[in-house]
Amino acid sequence: MFKSVQDKVWVFDTEWVPDPVTGRAVYGLPVELPDDEVMAEMWRQGGAGEEEPRPYLKTVMCRVVSISVLARYVEQGGVRLQLRSLPAPEDAAKVTEADIVARFLDGVGKQKPQLVGYNSESADLRILLQRALVHGVQAADFARRPEKPWEGVDYFAGGDWHVDLMTVIGGRGRGRPSLHEVAAASGIPGKFATEGGEVADLWMGGQLASIINYNERDALTTYLVWL
Repeated sequence: MFKSVQDKVWVFDTEWVPDPVTGRAVYGLPVELPDDEVMAEMWRQGGAGEEEPRPYLKTVMCRVVSISVLARYVEQGGVRLQLRSLPAPEDAAKVTEADIVARFLDGVGKQKPQLVGYNSESADLRILLQRALVHGVQAADFARRPEKPWEGVDYFAGGDWHVDLMTVIGGRGRGRPSLHEVAAASGIPGKFATEGGEVADLWMGGQLASIINYNERDALTTYLVWL
């Protein structure tokens, strides 16, 4: 289990969809091919079949569309909670993926919170690093590491500055529970109307607000599991 809880904790969750731009580049697809057909080819290349028409794609092949954070601050003996999301629905048309990734990583680098996620070691934090690389986002404060892990904040050393609850409670074997499973078993509301596999459809339908709502619910569920 993790050994410490900091006064500043960010419980976060990330949503992503197949990125047609990356799909065209990796698979040599024509620029004029519609996005939905590119995405279909990406799933096919990823091993789509009758039982699993939309397989899980490598995160570098996907674009981040939303990040939600339940921030917990211990202040003067009390606790303050703040739910924030990137992008805000009203900003969706003018905010790029690079903006979303950069703002989150820069915010982490400046505020130095303890990060908590669910499957974040292999997925959420990993896609943020990969897509930051794709877009040339440097996030110097986030990436800076102390000479020794105990001498400062280090998100890459496997310590308590980044807590992946899935790894903590499920290990790395086949018995790892999903967020919904562990939440529902604990009496915590898990998934509602939306499932993760539907995010691509919501994105193609221009329903970013629904994705953000789903994203925020997962961040809140993760926070309750962490408690």
